[in-house]
Amino acid sequence: MTAPHDAPDAAALVEAVREFLERDVANATAGRVRFHARVASNVLAIVERELAGGADQYRRHAVGLARLGFATDTELAAAIRSGAADDWIGEVAAFVRDTVRDKLAVAHPGYAAEGPRSP
Repeated sequence: MTAPHDAPDAAALVEAVREFLERDVANATAGRVRFHARVASNVLAIVERELAGGADQYRRHAVGLARLGFATDTELAAAIRSGAADDWIGEVAAFVRDTVRDKLAVAHPGYAAEGPRSP
């Protein structure tokens, strides 16, 4: 990360807290506290993945929306609901599939089988 922030950057700080929860808190507690330490650790792992790939995913998403002629997900959803996107539903489906794949890569990597991205 660049100025004005010094090392450690946000990703390193999140990683340190996640590792503390996984190694120290979860292993030294039981029951509800252990469960919540694991949940918090999983949340921080999601944040780490979003920090690592979020900018690329955001860019791909914005480019994909623009290619379809929409500025927002809300506009795309309205076009799908109204049937306005029916003539090019294949392109819309490919975009939605890629978006879901990107979301799963952050929220739950390995959940969806990796397949080729749409061209």
